Amino acid sequence: MHNFKSAPSNLRRFLHNSPLVSHCRSFCGVSTNALVDEPESTVLVKGNASSRTAILNRPHVLNAINCSTAARMMKLYKNWEDDPDIGFVVLKGSGKAFSAGGDVVALYNLLKQGNFQGCKETFWTAYNFVYVVGTYLKPQVALLNGVTMGGGAGISIPGTFRVATEKTVFATPETLIGYHPDAGASFYLSRLPGYLGEYLALTGDKMSGAEMISCGLATHYSHSAKLRLIEEQLGTLITDDPSVIERSLENYGEIVHPDPASVLYRIETLDKCFSHDTVEEIVDALETEAAKKQDAWCVATSRKLQETSPLSLKVSLRSIREGRHQTLDQCLRREYRMSLQALYGQISSDFCEGVRSRLVDRDLAPKWDPPSLEKVTDDMVDQYFSRLTASEPELELPTQQREAFT
Repeated sequence: MHNFKSAPSNLRRFLHNSPLVSHCRSFCGVSTNALVDEPESTVLVKGNASSRTAILNRPHVLNAINCSTAARMMKLYKNWEDDPDIGFVVLKGSGKAFSAGGDVVALYNLLKQGNFQGCKETFWTAYNFVYVVGTYLKPQVALLNGVTMGGGAGISIPGTFRVATEKTVFATPETLIGYHPDAGASFYLSRLPGYLGEYLALTGDKMSGAEMISCGLATHYSHSAKLRLIEEQLGTLITDDPSVIERSLENYGEIVHPDPASVLYRIETLDKCFSHDTVEEIVDALETEAAKKQDAWCVATSRKLQETSPLSLKVSLRSIREGRHQTLDQCLRREYRMSLQALYGQISSDFCEGVRSRLVDRDLAPKWDPPSLEKVTDDMVDQYFSRLTASEPELELPTQQREAFT
């Protein structure tokens, strides 16, 4: 998935002169519980013989990624990529999670303060870092122990190695808050077997570590009790060779199989239902299968879709379908446009309503607008994929310095 070449000098200049770090300090201190994070504390660093370990360090919010986190990660990765003595990078989370994803409550609070510019800078910074991970010139090992959702998946799945455990919980639950899978999700979900990506994007369903390794989201599986040994062995390596790192990971690898109730054992039914062109057709197919076979999974899946933002369902389906034919940078640019539209609220206020309902007031009773699939027009969906204004800048990514991720 990666080409390991020497970092060109113009890439170094891009990262050194990038506004991603300096522009964040004025607005990214809003946290989900009103705590203010010092930029240096959001990501801790551990040095080893020929590697560096970055530790996401916001355990009070399950290592949710805000602008400060993304900016610090960008700075660290730039320095490590430029350092010839560093061969590879390890990424992990502190506490019980790898990362629960983007700090959506922080974004919600920024909107309530009228700081839309802060939201734009957060997306700009985070999406650039996702692209750097996907095109990084040195191997990355992500230890996905615990919750790995949304943006947390975005900064790990495009990397070289992803180690899942029995504690791993993966999901892209954005449609449940009136949003859409982002941070490169339309790239990696669209490349899963069959129509599994559409299913995960629309339902927000969770996957275990065993399911991740089975469908290709993870590259290795180890019991969490072995992570300390894995880190110790990686810390002794003096290499930038992915094959050497892979052999080290395989020393503690385990063969696992998904639980019998896993959706992966229903892939034929899943493909039959989620291969349709529209969300309405997907819902109809689920209801038909449920009635014909008395299939409890189809009933439950249909119910999930009915509880989700109708607009989010339609834009997320289109996003995955477009992502199947796009490179990572193309997906990120499109997702940037979509994210700004979602938060700006001109089409719908579903994002703020979803965050309020599930994460702020926690009444779990969102009032979606539009309230039903039939009221979501094609024009609404088309606008969701457009720039806010003709003069709105597109997301800039260092594609001239980094080979496209396909």
